[in-house]
Amino acid sequence: MCTDTIPVLAYVKIELFFADICYYQRINPKPITDMAKKIAEQLIDTLAESGVERIYAVTGDSLNEVNEAVRKNNKIKWIHVRHEETGAYAAAAEAQLTGRSGCCAGSSGPGHVHLINGLYDAQRSGAPVIAIASTIPSREFGTEYFQETNTIKLFNDCSYYNEVATTPKQFPRMFQSAIQTAITRKGVAVVGLPGDLAKASAVSVDSSVRNYFTRPEVCPSEEDLILLADLLNSHERITLFCGIGCRGAHEEVIALSEKLNAPVAYTFKGKMEMQYENPYEVGMTGLLGMPSGYYSMHEAEVLLMLGTDFPYSAFLPDDIKIAQIDIKPERLGRRAKVDIGLCGDVKMTIQALLRMLTPKTDDTFLLKQLKRYEEVKKDLAAYTKDKGEVNKIHPEYVMSEIDKLSSDDAVFTVDTGMTCVWGARYLQATGNRHMLGSFNHGSMANALPQAIGAALAYPERQVVALCGDGGLSMTLGDLATVVQYKLPIKIIVFNNRSLGMVKLEMEVDGLPDWQTNMLNPDFAQVAEAMGITGFNVSDPEEVLTTLYNAFEMDGPVLVNIMTDPNALAMPPKIEFGQMVGFAQSMYKLLINGRSQEVIDTINSNYKHIREVF
Repeated sequence: MCTDTIPVLAYVKIELFFADICYYQRINPKPITDMAKKIAEQLIDTLAESGVERIYAVTGDSLNEVNEAVRKNNKIKWIHVRHEETGAYAAAAEAQLTGRSGCCAGSSGPGHVHLINGLYDAQRSGAPVIAIASTIPSREFGTEYFQETNTIKLFNDCSYYNEVATTPKQFPRMFQSAIQTAITRKGVAVVGLPGDLAKASAVSVDSSVRNYFTRPEVCPSEEDLILLADLLNSHERITLFCGIGCRGAHEEVIALSEKLNAPVAYTFKGKMEMQYENPYEVGMTGLLGMPSGYYSMHEAEVLLMLGTDFPYSAFLPDDIKIAQIDIKPERLGRRAKVDIGLCGDVKMTIQALLRMLTPKTDDTFLLKQLKRYEEVKKDLAAYTKDKGEVNKIHPEYVMSEIDKLSSDDAVFTVDTGMTCVWGARYLQATGNRHMLGSFNHGSMANALPQAIGAALAYPERQVVALCGDGGLSMTLGDLATVVQYKLPIKIIVFNNRSLGMVKLEMEVDGLPDWQTNMLNPDFAQVAEAMGITGFNVSDPEEVLTTLYNAFEMDGPVLVNIMTDPNALAMPPKIEFGQMVGFAQSMYKLLINGRSQEVIDTINSNYKHIREVF
């Protein structure tokens, strides 16, 4: 070949190359640089564009490509928790507080299996959470390979979306659907990601890869609203029962209550939304509630349930008219014998309903329930005046002081068990405070993980983790996470040296408590070893000063308080069978030589016992 023709041929080839690029860009408008991205990088870019700010995870093998993609991305942070369950709880807490999607991840096999308890809680809490379950290489599926799990079977019961991606063209479409499902259905979406796919080159697809944040307005039909208005207009004694679905509808609920002269009871989840600046509130009902909330519902002619899927049907009346409004129509009537069930947003529905109602002039029923509530509040306050004694500090007193010392916009996380009871009764709403717990799933060990998510989501706000000794024992490792990310969480341990709620359950069933006692470490010393300032409190006279100092300190602090192991939490209405069961358990303790425990229980709960008899 003549050497003079080489430059000409090179020029032609270069021109053809750029022509190919132009053609590719006409049929695929995404930038050509996307061809060089890995699937893992595409995943992280998509999360960032959807508003996700953190991934809670423990890295390893099949998840390492995702880890590397986060390192190269400056919009998302990797939060290295010590246990994947903590990561799932933290992601769900962030989602519940901010309304944005939370994200957690677990590596193949054991890593994503550890996510499952936190994901169950997220699903039942209505928290939009995206879970990345990285898996073994796709070529090994079905061969009982090392760490192989079936993610479809594993996560089906705790998610709205659950699929495994296997090809580069499939992944972006699948991931878009997962995120869209999580944010619109407010629940968990799981995407299985094989390790070999994570490192494969990304390709463009014809479908959308962005997400759409919809805010539909849902209101019942005029015809249905007229039916409800007729029911409310034709009865005098009406009680409102409000759940977390009333979030954002505080003014509307107050206006409805005022027009109907209706007392307002609420669930634990609805407390922070409904209690504050509410002249009609009569407290909670349920296992953690109080008599005023219970009787205001049972003495009414009509109960109007607003945005609540309250699970304890035994506390709901069955001999009065009940109407229910909920944004999720599948919930209508599944807890109580509902006469009218309407699908709608609580705020919009009340706004439409108010113009149809005739104002009530008789406030006899309302005043009766408010008077009862005043008596209940006096009784609750009486418990806080008795501080207890050395190593038997009354938990009611401790929680009431925490309420006074905490900021107006504090975020509280409460462990399942007796700590939940004291939080329900003594932490007061302000309109700016939040309270998180495992309210529907009822899992232990949720408070510290949720506090981690809350502190990262709201670094400017005070976060208080109210932990039981049993719950904290399960998550001690993640004290190191608190230190690593310099989270100024105040961790208060209600150390009653037992599984207190389980102990009470056994006693009510007529069983002597067995295997509920706990041999705990010195939690303050454990905290110090982790790099957290720790305090031990065994003298009730030191509670207030120690808590004040802890709340004033910068950085994380753990306060280990030796509370009374025999403090009981009575439900708002005690059934005869429960009284008999409790008496039987005390008798069994006596005949088994545990008389001192019986004496201690009576001394610790004389106020409860006096009320019962």
